[in-house]
Amino acid sequence: MQVLFESRDPQGAQWREVAVRRLRFVLRRLTWLVPRARVRLSDVNGPRGGVDKQCRVELRTDSAGTVVVTAVARDWQAALDTALARSARTLVRVWRRGRTPAALPR
Repeated sequence: MQVLFESRDPQGAQWREVAVRRLRFVLRRLTWLVPRARVRLSDVNGPRGGVDKQCRVELRTDSAGTVVVTAVARDWQAALDTALARSARTLVRVWRRGRTPAALPR
């Protein structure tokens, strides 16, 4: 799986290794489904503080299209964990939807 990391914020850039490691861990059983992933960390309000750390995860799949999940939290860890958990759940849901056979006509 190819992982791209983006962050313009200096504090967000320090989370590069953690973000890539957490992404690979969360998607370890779904790696075959996701050839490319992008993690983007940004600070919405700048240095003013508050609930403004944003994590955006884009998972590009060959069969299910692109899954994009965004989470906003007070700190980078919470935003990253929330976005990764949501993206894994969404990816599994989309994959299961594609696998189920269509209803038979009556």
